[in-house]
Amino acid sequence: MDDLAARLRFCPQVGRIWLDDNRMIMLHNHAFGALRNELIETIGLQGARALLTRMGYASGARDAELAVKVRQGRDFFDFFNVGPQLHMIEGIVTVEPVRVESDVNTGRFYGEYLWHDSCEDEVHIASHGIGSDPACWMQIGYASGYTSIFMGRPMLFREVECRSMGHSACRIVGKPVAEWPDAEEDIRYLQPHAFANRKSQGPIVVNSRAAVMPAADAAEASRSPVKDLVGASAGFNIVCHMLEKVSRTNATVLLLGESGVGKEMFAQTLHRISARAEGPFIAINCAAIPEHLIESELFGVEKGAFTGAVSSRPGRFERANGGTLFLDEIGTLSLAAQGKLLRALQEGEIERVGDQRSRKVDVRIVAATNVDLRRGVADGSFREDLFYRLNVFPIHIPPLRDRRADIPLLLNHFLGYFCRRHGKSLTGFTQRAITSLYSYSWPGNVRELENMVERGVILAPEDGAIDLCHLFTSGERFESAVLGMDQEGHLSPVNEEPAPASGTTSPEQLVQTLLRSRIPLDELEESLLRGAVELADGNISEAARMLGISRAQLAYRLKKN
Repeated sequence: MDDLAARLRFCPQVGRIWLDDNRMIMLHNHAFGALRNELIETIGLQGARALLTRMGYASGARDAELAVKVRQGRDFFDFFNVGPQLHMIEGIVTVEPVRVESDVNTGRFYGEYLWHDSCEDEVHIASHGIGSDPACWMQIGYASGYTSIFMGRPMLFREVECRSMGHSACRIVGKPVAEWPDAEEDIRYLQPHAFANRKSQGPIVVNSRAAVMPAADAAEASRSPVKDLVGASAGFNIVCHMLEKVSRTNATVLLLGESGVGKEMFAQTLHRISARAEGPFIAINCAAIPEHLIESELFGVEKGAFTGAVSSRPGRFERANGGTLFLDEIGTLSLAAQGKLLRALQEGEIERVGDQRSRKVDVRIVAATNVDLRRGVADGSFREDLFYRLNVFPIHIPPLRDRRADIPLLLNHFLGYFCRRHGKSLTGFTQRAITSLYSYSWPGNVRELENMVERGVILAPEDGAIDLCHLFTSGERFESAVLGMDQEGHLSPVNEEPAPASGTTSPEQLVQTLLRSRIPLDELEESLLRGAVELADGNISEAARMLGISRAQLAYRLKKN
């Protein structure tokens, strides 16, 4: 565990503990037990179990990201064992592996472990004694979250023996969700909202070709796969909680977030779980409507109102009557259009272009934008009165890079969908593909992930696995920099060499020396690459880290030279 323990830093002068670049805390186990009992008494046994399971899932997902940083490129057991070892370093439990089998390319995984001296059992037995149900809820969530992130697909651990049931140790078994016949019983503890993840837990391996789709499935395949909310991260669950709260009302909702986070998907879900679910859901992209047509699109037009208006037709407000109107990219509206929209929102009535009478409409407004409307108000590009009319119940949807725990569920969801859509049979993703997906910054968010998985499904060989070369084909760049801490507690890249001491050669001096030697660039590059590989004892991944490039880039350059 030396490489992991070395990343644990204590900074008592500033009151901080760090594990790699994640801040940690020390907590008395007695205090944890008090909190656990308070949860059980306040929200019930099932509610407390669900909350602690999700808490453990989030912790395991975070530690899986650290595993990618620390031991990427090692054999599977050393690589995967980061999770159990961190579980011990963090003071949760002593872990003893019994049986671990895995093949990332085919999605096969089976893990069996013994847990000794669990802190959760200790506080549970002290308060409730020996019972008939397992009690290591947070730890099961940790194991499931860690393995799901590590394998890139939904995994589920169960506690088949537990000290709180009278056994000498806790025994856990983990395997893919699809291999548990009654997985719903445990998955519900990871899903606080019934409207999320309704179709995301299917098997990831597509065993049969879908060359000919039934009519219903063909219609399903023509739509985007993002029809249901899929996720398990803390950020995702917060947004779901906000949707559930506001769904019981008719309040105007403003969805905020970067492009591609799924704002329209959340708007559709809000409509589906609201009292207006039987009414229409009408969406309009304000950025796609020309300025001279925005009024007629929103409010409708009467016959003869202008050249080309050969018939009367209702606008989006009328079509959404009794339901929900989704105004996407609302920050792109001109000031004139904003004024017309404001009146409709204030009065609850609209007037068609060329008409002389007003029409009452009963519409719930859900708006969305990826720009800062407050800044727009400040610089005069967005009306202040309209902003406050829309900003009744704002919900910020975090970007995918801030909720990486959702990636395995999304990968599983998109892979199954696109395999059916394109009639292919694939086994999943390779380990290096999964590692790269977690290292990537996702500027395009969920939409970019969806497109990348579809690209991988198209390029991957039949009955094979999606590899790195099938995903990153459009110039995407991913970073795998590892942050460590120096003796003063400052974060810095671990690959960064210390500043040269007096008498040593500076980078500028080294460059001048090389230029004077007149060594050809190709020869210099080949010597540098080969030297890094020799210094790393043949470990290509370690050599790539020395050179500050990816493993794939180093392999390509070695082959080229």
